[in-house]
Amino acid sequence: MRKTTITATAILLISTGLTAFSASNSTGLNAFAMSNSTNSAALAKADTEGQKLTTQFQKLSRNTTWQQKEKIDLQFNNYHSQGMVRVGDLFYMSSVELTEKPVKYDQPQGGYDRTPGKGIGHLFVFDKQGKLLKDIRLGEGNIYHPGGIDFDGKNIWVPVAEYRPNSQSIVYKIDPKTMKAEEAFRVHDHIGGLVRDGQNGQITGNSWGSRKFYKWNEKGQQRLVKENHSHFIDYQDGHYIGQGKMIMSGISELPNPVNGNSKPYELGGLALIDMKTMDTIHEAPITEFSPQGHVITRNPVFLENAGKELQLYAVPDDDQGSLLVYETNNLNIKQ
Repeated sequence: MRKTTITATAILLISTGLTAFSASNSTGLNAFAMSNSTNSAALAKADTEGQKLTTQFQKLSRNTTWQQKEKIDLQFNNYHSQGMVRVGDLFYMSSVELTEKPVKYDQPQGGYDRTPGKGIGHLFVFDKQGKLLKDIRLGEGNIYHPGGIDFDGKNIWVPVAEYRPNSQSIVYKIDPKTMKAEEAFRVHDHIGGLVRDGQNGQITGNSWGSRKFYKWNEKGQQRLVKENHSHFIDYQDGHYIGQGKMIMSGISELPNPVNGNSKPYELGGLALIDMKTMDTIHEAPITEFSPQGHVITRNPVFLENAGKELQLYAVPDDDQGSLLVYETNNLNIKQ
């Protein structure tokens, strides 16, 4: 079945002067130039594929079935993975290596509800066999927790924050050709994920628990702050899909009274959001679980077209996790 990757949006941004990429070897990406006539054709194709993904997504419901197609064991310690994009044949995944867990204070101190803890921020680059090709270190001092990430056709955008709410973040952009990270700007809040709008170039981020949305330009000048009116799930990862829309994934941890189980029940979900208004267009629950018992949208998720169906990549488990590949099998059956 032919699969088309749209959430990378490599071709959507050609008209802004950015470069499209294709994976050609295991060390990175090779750029290729495109003429103006090719730009128009590429943009038209991207618009069509984006619309297709939007249409397919809005068919998701409680009755949608997801079938696991592959389970690729990662050949490295992925620690606590956060966000993921697929660019050509390579995957880029953010992760936090926690060396000292934050501890909550009895009373808030200095505006914080917990200690900063200690850790190391990573952006892992790996192939379809789960082999690690590059480990890019991100963060500084107490700022070590990467979040959900996005690729705009030129750079991979990664927020790295303190591991506590109402704190500080650094937004990085990483060139997949050179694998070099560059600080783009800083934010006075915990940013748990971000998405770059391919229409206007603005960057949308979400706060701790995704209770608040922010918008900035590339220089970090704030354009918008808005409360998130959806309480279905907390967003963990997200990607731009064209036409001013983004797909977000995440979980909601709910009380689990079964057999006195103290662990919360993880309700997974996906949401389609209008980036102009930040309103939810469509959302649907996900109830597939990983080998370690986590809902598959717990952290890194990447979604793409797969013919008449949708394909989802996820790494929900910590430490020695696996890349799980799921595909819907009844989107075009009347439900």
